[in-house]
Amino acid sequence: MAPLLIDPALFDPAAIPAETRALNDEIVRRLNAEPTGLTLPQIRERRIQGLGAFPPAVKSPRAETIAIPGPAGPLELRIIAPKATPRGIFFHIHGGGWSIGAPDQNDPLLESIADGAGLACASVKYRLGPEHPYPAGPDDCEAAALWVVREGVKRFGVTKLAIGGESAGAHLSAVILLRLRDRHQLTPFSAAFLNYGCYDLGMTPSVRQWGAEKLVLNTAGVAAFTKSFLPPGTNTSDPDVSPLYADLRGMPPALFSVGTRDLLVDDSLFMASRWLAAGNVAELAVYPGACHGFVSVPFAQRDEAVRRITEFSKRYI
Repeated sequence: MAPLLIDPALFDPAAIPAETRALNDEIVRRLNAEPTGLTLPQIRERRIQGLGAFPPAVKSPRAETIAIPGPAGPLELRIIAPKATPRGIFFHIHGGGWSIGAPDQNDPLLESIADGAGLACASVKYRLGPEHPYPAGPDDCEAAALWVVREGVKRFGVTKLAIGGESAGAHLSAVILLRLRDRHQLTPFSAAFLNYGCYDLGMTPSVRQWGAEKLVLNTAGVAAFTKSFLPPGTNTSDPDVSPLYADLRGMPPALFSVGTRDLLVDDSLFMASRWLAAGNVAELAVYPGACHGFVSVPFAQRDEAVRRITEFSKRYI
């Protein structure tokens, strides 16, 4: 098993590319200009309409939406298949603090993974807080994962599976891997692509110490998302809530990707270490200066992250 190496040079501010610095400055400028006092449902609606700091998401003409059974009614799966015959399925869970976001806001990323890795990407539209707090979202993702394992493989004629997502989607991916192992005695996924996940909802040191700077997320923002997701009094040390505290034995090979200017950087550093210590394969990809959400933005570090995901998938799927 390869060691988990962390190069301190990656955390040196001098290592941050000029393009990344400029992007970060522009994001902060845009977010500082946003209206204050918006509720999470209002922020969600603005994102859908393409209003505010982030441009509207580009939609793939190749995407297909299907309905599958869910615990509270039908669930939508957004499918983006590769141009060639798929060799496996990537079950994707979108980010957005368990409260905003949607599968159709990740089409360019999923197209790149579909074509680069040869995987049919299936992204689930799960219920969001605050209207549908925990465990609604995880329950939907669990049901969708089981459908992929039992029916998706028949649809695409494949047996190899990967799982992953960004931010809250990476968190939910880890939760679902644990649920499948513990509730269903299933370990069907050959790889996990976990991009800047939040694995301790009680907040790791990097989240607590970040402060008010609006580089996509800040400390108050994480607290608001967590409050929206979790009912009052929820134990944040419960592994179903914070998978950092779980018994991680039997997990698939995982690629943890995070930037040094992401307030959730400790979550990836800690989780990758615990993943490896539990006897699993873990790789850590650290991007100097990259902010939260960087794999959804078209620039050089995003392209490098997609390349590494593609290479990782070809080794383990």
